[in-house]
Amino acid sequence: MRRRKKTNLQTLASFFDIPQDIVLDLPRITMLGNKQVLVENHKGIIEYHESLVRIKLSQGELIITGADLMLGNLQVEQIMVEGVIAAIRYEA
Repeated sequence: MRRRKKTNLQTLASFFDIPQDIVLDLPRITMLGNKQVLVENHKGIIEYHESLVRIKLSQGELIITGADLMLGNLQVEQIMVEGVIAAIRYEA
């Protein structure tokens, strides 16, 4: 049932040319080299350290590891993580 609803929403988004991240409540993750990661449509910060940032998403979490990580541009709908990014992992 849930899968059917998701498929219907995807079809609707395609028909009306609406980005699927908006319709399906998906995160949008934009990376600039290994220096910045912008996460839009997040649900909050789970854990934050200089070498690790865990961000809650609608379906899991995003784990960013690296060095000298800092949170910048912290807003309700988006977070900018800056520093030397070594890895990004999405866990459902």
